[in-house]
Amino acid sequence: MAEQAGLHKIQSLRRRWVTYQVLEAVLFAAYAALYVGAITYYFISPKLLWGILTFPIALSLILLLRKPWQMSDKKIAAFLDKEYPELQESTQLLLIPAQQQNTLQQLASAKAAETLSNLKVSHKPFAKKLAVAFVALLVATGFIWAMGELFYVDQILYTHDRDVAFCAPEKPEVLLPQVKGVHITITPPAYISRTPFTWDKFNITINENASLRWDVKTNVSVKALSLIFNDVQELKLQPSADGKEWVGSKQLSKPGFYQVKVDGKLSDLYRIIVLKDAPPVIHIKTPKTYTYIDAGEVQRVNISATVDDDHGIINAQLVATVAKGRGEGVKFTEYKIPFAEEFRGQKTKYDLAKLIDLPSLKMEPGDELYFYLQAQDTYHQQSRSDVFKVSIQDTAELLSMTGMVAGSSLKPEFFRSERQIIIDAEQLLKDKDSISAEKFNIRSNNLAIDQKLLRLRYGKFLGEEAEDEIGKGNNDLDNPEDFSNAKKILKEYTDDHDNADDAGLFEPTIKAQLKATLTEMWKAELQLRLYKPAAALPFAYKALRLLKDLQQKSRAYVAKTAYNPPPLKMEKRLSGELDKVTSPTDKQEIKATADRQAALRNAVAVLQDLKKGMILNATQKHILQLADQKLSENASAQPGVYLQALNAMRRVLATSAPKRTDIELVERAIQKSLSPLKPAPTSAQSPADMGLSKQYFKNLKALNR
Repeated sequence: MAEQAGLHKIQSLRRRWVTYQVLEAVLFAAYAALYVGAITYYFISPKLLWGILTFPIALSLILLLRKPWQMSDKKIAAFLDKEYPELQESTQLLLIPAQQQNTLQQLASAKAAETLSNLKVSHKPFAKKLAVAFVALLVATGFIWAMGELFYVDQILYTHDRDVAFCAPEKPEVLLPQVKGVHITITPPAYISRTPFTWDKFNITINENASLRWDVKTNVSVKALSLIFNDVQELKLQPSADGKEWVGSKQLSKPGFYQVKVDGKLSDLYRIIVLKDAPPVIHIKTPKTYTYIDAGEVQRVNISATVDDDHGIINAQLVATVAKGRGEGVKFTEYKIPFAEEFRGQKTKYDLAKLIDLPSLKMEPGDELYFYLQAQDTYHQQSRSDVFKVSIQDTAELLSMTGMVAGSSLKPEFFRSERQIIIDAEQLLKDKDSISAEKFNIRSNNLAIDQKLLRLRYGKFLGEEAEDEIGKGNNDLDNPEDFSNAKKILKEYTDDHDNADDAGLFEPTIKAQLKATLTEMWKAELQLRLYKPAAALPFAYKALRLLKDLQQKSRAYVAKTAYNPPPLKMEKRLSGELDKVTSPTDKQEIKATADRQAALRNAVAVLQDLKKGMILNATQKHILQLADQKLSENASAQPGVYLQALNAMRRVLATSAPKRTDIELVERAIQKSLSPLKPAPTSAQSPADMGLSKQYFKNLKALNR
């Protein structure tokens, strides 16, 4: 009976472990659903559908990965033996049937069953991960609640095509008692293909150059109703027959604010946010910024680009310029290349592709093509991409001897034998059909040997004395025995021309190009040793082109300059008249620039007095009125930032005992608009040595006298 009781307790512990694992999976699934639901609710769509769908999916995945139902009684017994030494590691004997146990096992299992029945197994090992999941869920709940309180906006409505975005205010609009409501008919500008629509709030967000028609309804008949824009412009609305409906229209192109004026009484400030049209965005995928077409390559350029705009594209084209000639004899020809797509201003994004055949532009070897993509949107704003360059390699110019002699060139003459290797390789290809295969291979291998010798001599200028030293590094300082070896330390950290990485003969850019030339020579040598001179020619041409480019970099051009004196008046020359020769005088009156932010700084001190409960006098009120004008200018440019502070400033000026929240709101806005003060000149601080160095030099001068 004791053995059966112990077995039942093991099974009970197994069920407890499975239950805790399932609860842990539920908490983690809720954790994932909470985050996914919050992200989709705040940033994608204000619905809880994604969070609800995430919970069963996450729960199923966690259960399938952990599989808590596969926990066996043997694992529970092993856990008990490990955690509780009093069981003497005999718990697993309870799982063996009594008929299969020997005498010692029966005695040990009976003792283990008795001990297990009186043993109180703690829940901590089973519920440890469950507690972690519960704490994580609480933290996630608090974090999401805080983010929602911080960033939540009452209502955000966006149009489907991103034409106009209207943001509801953070607080309900305060209307005058006489005003019942408003209906604003907004007609988007002509470059936006959208029909007019209505808006029932005074705070508005519109596109640039949109036309608005206000229809203001009042509770009672009023004598006059108008709109005051930025405290400057006034739009008088026209009344209806009963005087309860007032209508007016205006086109807006700049942000700002406005007020409703009813019979001389002004309302709160309402913001006007204007969305400016962005120019087209151009992204060219291919080709690269600099493209070289070597000998034997197809003389074509494949252009792939993307043009994107917020309202539509009406035109896009390639503007290409072909440069022919050298030096002062360069001629330029411009081409405008259209795309096959039709631009009607209806689509906002186009994927453009164009294949340009360079010979069709009358380009020859040595010519260069410069092109850029230009696009125009429905607002007739133009934007253009960066300029891309395509050049066709001129092999005749590359193999010529022109410009090979440069008096100040640091490049050795044996670099120029690369052109002879190219000539011999081309001659070998011409003689291929007239010579035997064995002779062809011998000549190809001899060219590879010449290429190797050229490469090795070339490598000497990078500090490579032999082929087996290429790429070797010096790690002698890693040995602790060389800690105080001055020679090795100096060799490692000084300019060593025998080391490829430390050679200081060339500049870093030239050294990088020399290394690239070495790589191309090695590739050409490899193809020649494989008896493929045709495959070696592109690498040899590239190596020669890099060397020619290096020779051009070694040259310097200095333009001649000359002094052109003013013409002399011969009638006054050698006359000796000096009465009109006077000393030059320069009189300049420098006035101190007015501090435009002085009014705001003075207002901060007045606001501090208001916090202490002081009553404003006439001077302090005038200071706040000047600050109100500055805040009004800021609110005209950025109504979304300064409009609430401007409203608070008006309330502070209108009441004798303003609220502390309004004072703090105005103070924060003023602090935000103030620029940091320039530090005043001060005397130099005493050095860290308390002036000992200065005293030392003073005594040194005294001794030298």
